[in-house]
Amino acid sequence: MRRRRNFFGGVLRRRRKFWGYVWTKKIGHFSGRRQIGKFSGAIKKKLYWKKISRFTSGFREFDRVLGGGIVPGSVVLLGGEPGIGKSTLVLQSAGKISLNEKVLYITAEESLEQVKIRWERLNQNSIDLKIFAETNLYLIIEEIKRVSPSFAIIDSIQAIHHSEMQSSPGSVSQVRACSSELQTLAKDNNIALLIIGHVTKDGALAGPKTLEHLVDTVINFEGDNISSHRLLRSIKNRFGSTFEIGIFEMFDKGLREIKNPSSIFTNKENISGVTTTITNEGTRPLAVDIQALVNKTFYSNPRRTTTGISINRLHQILAVIEKHVGIKLSEFDCYVATGGGFEINDPSSDLGVAISILSSLKNIPPLTNSSFIGELGLSGQVRKSNNLRTKIEEAVRLGIKNIVVPKLGEELNNNFKNLINIKEISNIKEAVDYCLSG
Repeated sequence: MRRRRNFFGGVLRRRRKFWGYVWTKKIGHFSGRRQIGKFSGAIKKKLYWKKISRFTSGFREFDRVLGGGIVPGSVVLLGGEPGIGKSTLVLQSAGKISLNEKVLYITAEESLEQVKIRWERLNQNSIDLKIFAETNLYLIIEEIKRVSPSFAIIDSIQAIHHSEMQSSPGSVSQVRACSSELQTLAKDNNIALLIIGHVTKDGALAGPKTLEHLVDTVINFEGDNISSHRLLRSIKNRFGSTFEIGIFEMFDKGLREIKNPSSIFTNKENISGVTTTITNEGTRPLAVDIQALVNKTFYSNPRRTTTGISINRLHQILAVIEKHVGIKLSEFDCYVATGGGFEINDPSSDLGVAISILSSLKNIPPLTNSSFIGELGLSGQVRKSNNLRTKIEEAVRLGIKNIVVPKLGEELNNNFKNLINIKEISNIKEAVDYCLSG
């Protein structure tokens, strides 16, 4: 009788390979649901020993979004509107990385002459960057294997075609097949791969959803044609925090990092209808101005318009004000915008939005040199927000004198009482009475 596959109380002596480690340890007996033996603990200890190594992208803001740098063998998908600066960012980063690592830039949309013109405009110094212009997938794979770079860039996945498929480049089947083969190549050879992807007119990444599932990190490059500021935002990241952001500014010679992002979203003006809130995007606290304009309506249905804030959140905040402050807002148009059009997803900005609306309505400036943090509940209470400590620390760093927040713990209050004036409130009515008493 063979003893290889006896699972209930038997002995397994077979040589097995487990996640790259060969295990030959004898398995203990089973007693009910308990397993006797130390096999799992030994494997866990081995897995914890391995440390992820990274190398820098050349930009601290880019490294922040990636979770601390580029991981060898990882696949990153970068998307953004046409002309937003994806190729500029990647070419600048490639030039910086090539000073220390072997880099291969594969351009499928531009000729070598076009890339050279952009390279000279960006005033790059590296002479070790290798550039390859090709659209055929098999030739690209052969070149990657021949060069064996630490970092490879595909610009862009929609311009590459698989010669054995009849569909045109950029189609769903072509993108799926090409991305799958490139991902396998990167993993097998421990090559960090960055893929640039197109977006649809709705702003979503073009191609099959499979493309986002295949890669390790999905990043959006955001901005508009009017403003020079650009936001790099992670949507998915297996090696770091999601919704982390990096902020850049576009100049004639390329992109530059913004070292103090809060300074571009705040003006520190004490005027009616303007408040400052501090939001968390990923692990980074940012101070952002919230502007409101409330005006008597001339329509049967008042207008509600937002920039940088969800329109549904505005409707909810207006309903809370009407119910718990007792001010009828159905006769007024309401316009709300964030400084620089920055998109806020953190609900702790609710209190700042409410105070700015009431400040505009009453034409009274809010509390001088203040910041407002707190999520509004439907019953009018001001709820605690996440990462409150880091938000207060950011307010102190910016020199803000007063901060209005939900009820704090005694320890947190004691830590900051000598650095900033903290006003704790429990509901929206209390906040209005304190902030708009003038």
